[in-house]
Amino acid sequence: MSELLETLNEYVWSKGLIFLCLGVGVFFSLRSRLVQVRQIPAMVGQLVHGEKSASGVSSFQALAMSLAGRVGTGNIAGVATAIAFGGPGAVLWMWLVAFFGASTSFVECTLGQIYKERDRLTGEYRGGPAYYFRRAFAHTRYATIGKVYGFVFAAVTVVACGLLMPMVQANSMAAAMESAWGVEPWIAAVAVVIVLAFVIIGGVKRIALFAAFVVPFMAALYILAAIVIMVVNASAVPEVFSLIFSSAFGLEAGVGAAVGLAIEWGVKRGIYSNEAGQGTGPHAAAAAEVSHPAKQGLAQAFAVYVDTLFVCSATAFLILSTGAYKVFEGATNSTRVLADGGALTGNPEVGPAYAQQGFDTVFSGAGASFIAISLAFFCFTTIVAYYYMAETNLRFLLGRTATVAIPVLKSAVGSTMTMGLQILILVSVTIGSVAQAKDAWAMGDLGVGLMAWLNIIGILFLQNAAFKALRDYEQQKKMGIDPQFDPLPLGISGATFWEKRTADRLSASVDA
Repeated sequence: MSELLETLNEYVWSKGLIFLCLGVGVFFSLRSRLVQVRQIPAMVGQLVHGEKSASGVSSFQALAMSLAGRVGTGNIAGVATAIAFGGPGAVLWMWLVAFFGASTSFVECTLGQIYKERDRLTGEYRGGPAYYFRRAFAHTRYATIGKVYGFVFAAVTVVACGLLMPMVQANSMAAAMESAWGVEPWIAAVAVVIVLAFVIIGGVKRIALFAAFVVPFMAALYILAAIVIMVVNASAVPEVFSLIFSSAFGLEAGVGAAVGLAIEWGVKRGIYSNEAGQGTGPHAAAAAEVSHPAKQGLAQAFAVYVDTLFVCSATAFLILSTGAYKVFEGATNSTRVLADGGALTGNPEVGPAYAQQGFDTVFSGAGASFIAISLAFFCFTTIVAYYYMAETNLRFLLGRTATVAIPVLKSAVGSTMTMGLQILILVSVTIGSVAQAKDAWAMGDLGVGLMAWLNIIGILFLQNAAFKALRDYEQQKKMGIDPQFDPLPLGISGATFWEKRTADRLSASVDA
């Protein structure tokens, strides 16, 4: 199984995907005139003043749901593996992926809002890549291609988010608990499964409320603790910056991997962490109640900054400033060590131990527990977000079948399939908790890579709708009005939700 996973990942995570992710981010940044920089005030403003309704969550709640999926083990163990296998320079490439990826996130999340639908079963908003692939081409000669492509993405996402990706989150969480408190992985699995079942059965509203409460609090606490450690090691910060940049371009003799490995692992772990272009963000974006799709696109672009530039950077500086890192020759921790900060002895498995050791240099004896608690919240909220994405795509696959009216059972087909998905993710968490870390990460990488390939190629064909929405939003803002979205004058077809919303709004205005 390990060899099969490794072989599959070699194909999925080829240089083609790495250059595609970076290239598309650069292209979207140029076409949007660096929207991720120009519209930072609007990003923050939308989070503070966003709307909400009985059908949709607020922009802040949608951001929290999105961050729940982004801020996970990739921000701690993922950063550690990037540094270990790609050298300190991998951090720079993670930053670049985040900066350019913010524009990619804007495009995909705006598309998620444009082509969202109202769930016939629950009345809540649903959307994501599968939805915009189908709807964007619905009234063209490529309707069949769009529908099939949407079904393929939905099927891949159900497997990736319902089975593959939860494993690595559960594995890191269980490993950190075992390291900190000696808790057996199977015991951690049982505890997580019980709490997870309670949250996911409550639906999108409970998921949104849970994420909005937990994610900002834990992210802020983690960043604050990392800042304290950086202040204590302030004299090392300039050296850390120098190390990151010199290693990124192969200028540091004897430290760091080759430039190719720094790029590969920086991009790979950067995408795993911030998920820009992966197609996960649009699911949460579509659930938000906004008057214009570009509003939520901007809010979700800000999520990339929070994830990588704040949380991942905190972990990177924690590891590098305290010397709690090792850089291995090649891409396996079984080979010769090129650089050894001296904080760790032996050859530990790459993961939470790096961050735990870094915290211990300042808060002696508390590092293991703090990282274990942080990972418990980060990973758990990520698993919850994965379930929401998997359920959204399951709804897409079922289509009208999910809402077959059966008087007593009320949509028995959809309910049964949803219950099956809930059982699947609970089994995935159980297996991931007791699996080997290498296999768990391979599973997660495979799921991320497959989704990224499908989504990025797809949004290249659909990007015009997102940029039309951006221009329309900016024009209305210049006029001093709260932007309202009407897709038809912009030449955007298939946005049936917004067409109906516009008609209802105009009708209400006439009646008034």
